Amino acid sequence: MAKEDELNRRISELESINDQLSAELRYLDELLKEIGFEDGLITLKAAALELLEQDQGEQD
Repeated sequence: MAKEDELNRRISELESINDQLSAELRYLDELLKEIGFEDGLITLKAAALELLEQDQGEQD
């Protein structure tokens, strides 16, 4: 039983962490939309990848 209790405790901890991270991502997504990233995190990711590609092109 102790092993099962430990697993249940760990599952509960991980669910809590997941909830916190999900809330933070939703909040960040909303902030990004407010400052002009039309699709939030998706747009930020695309912009970051574009900048990295440009930087790689300049280094070559």
